[in-house]
Amino acid sequence: MKARHRLPLLLAPALLALASCDIPATGVVEAGGPASGMTPVATVYFVQRGALVAAPRITDRPGNAETAMELLLEGPNGAEASAGYTTEIPVRPTRAPAAATDSVEPSAVPPDTPTVNVTGDRLSIQLPADMGGLSHLATQQLICTAAAVQRISDPSATPSEAYVTDGQGRRTEGSAEDCPQVG
Repeated sequence: MKARHRLPLLLAPALLALASCDIPATGVVEAGGPASGMTPVATVYFVQRGALVAAPRITDRPGNAETAMELLLEGPNGAEASAGYTTEIPVRPTRAPAAATDSVEPSAVPPDTPTVNVTGDRLSIQLPADMGGLSHLATQQLICTAAAVQRISDPSATPSEAYVTDGQGRRTEGSAEDCPQVG
């Protein structure tokens, strides 16, 4: 091998040794979970000072309307309550999270969870038998939460009509057009 070819081979280890001077060795740094892209979030609507506010909630099923309804029925979490968020909807006890699937069969939805259907430009919410007589603000919480989930699962769909049918069969009309956005 010629001298001009040997010189770079001899200099490479020396340069690497010099480049690593004064750099301390570290072990594993615990800084949370692994990188995974965007955090899956569902928007749930609560009340603050008499107005609707959008609250992002982490969930393993962000595009599932029944999951969003369950989150809404649990009421504000600790941080949301500290920020002054309340609800007009009767709060339900927290259940264990449902298994992650792409869709929920009607028989898999707990009987005390509202069901959501979107047909064309119509959004309809059916409340369980024990839920009735909700205020206008409570109805809007349901409509805005369901519409936010619909925007995740089908961004091109924009329901212009919304109906909430309570457990006694009374139907209330509403609109998702005035729902506040996540800010």
